Amino acid sequence: MPSGATAYLSRCDWIQLCGWGLCSAALCRGVSLLRVDVTFGVKTGRSLAPCCDRMCSRGISARMAAMFTCCLGCCGDGGSGHIALKEMPTVQLDTHHMGTDVVIVKSGRRICGTGGCLANAPLHQNKSYFEFKIQSTGVWGVGVATQKVNLNQVPLGRDTNSLVLRHDGSVYHNNEEKNRLPANSLPQEGDIIGITYDHVELNLYLNGKNMHCPASGIRGTVYPIVYVDDSAILDCQFSDFYHTPPQGFEKILFEQQIF
Repeated sequence: MPSGATAYLSRCDWIQLCGWGLCSAALCRGVSLLRVDVTFGVKTGRSLAPCCDRMCSRGISARMAAMFTCCLGCCGDGGSGHIALKEMPTVQLDTHHMGTDVVIVKSGRRICGTGGCLANAPLHQNKSYFEFKIQSTGVWGVGVATQKVNLNQVPLGRDTNSLVLRHDGSVYHNNEEKNRLPANSLPQEGDIIGITYDHVELNLYLNGKNMHCPASGIRGTVYPIVYVDDSAILDCQFSDFYHTPPQGFEKILFEQQIF
């Protein structure tokens, strides 16, 4: 297998990989596959077998416990001859997909300037949740969009590539108003806007309260989107939320993560 290749390993495979020669159905029964990125070192030729051979005379449960100790110990230093687990990236605003006059600060969490920016993770999972905090009012919009969206054209929602809540409370897609927040519920400075998306509907929450303002129509692979203008500043929250996500919804997950 080439270095850095992606593999699907069951616990049974882990045992065989460590050189134990154990492939008991009793050990593997009911165990789902784990998707991991593995790198096989070839420089030292160090075998994993010596640290496992000591377990040959022990019982199955002892060998299973030792298996994880062995594998974790062998992975610890990340050197050649060991299995290295790839660290997953952080969901944040993507500086490779932003408008020319956009400024991204605070480790990819704050947007200012003029224009839009996509997050770096597509919404592949069935039910996603994320938040935006209005740090300074002005012209802004939040929602979802495809990578075909024009990030230099604000406000968004003018074509089929974006579905956004605008600062005036309107929800636009394809230059059509799909819905509108109640007149007494317009987001103000310091407010938290929560967004859920389930590949059919986008729903909006204001400071944890459901606005009952669904909107739909966008198609294809979408990403969280935020745009600003006229001195607006927004912070994005893709984890450690201010408010508990609605039941069944969770933070955005990269496709490569272990489920």
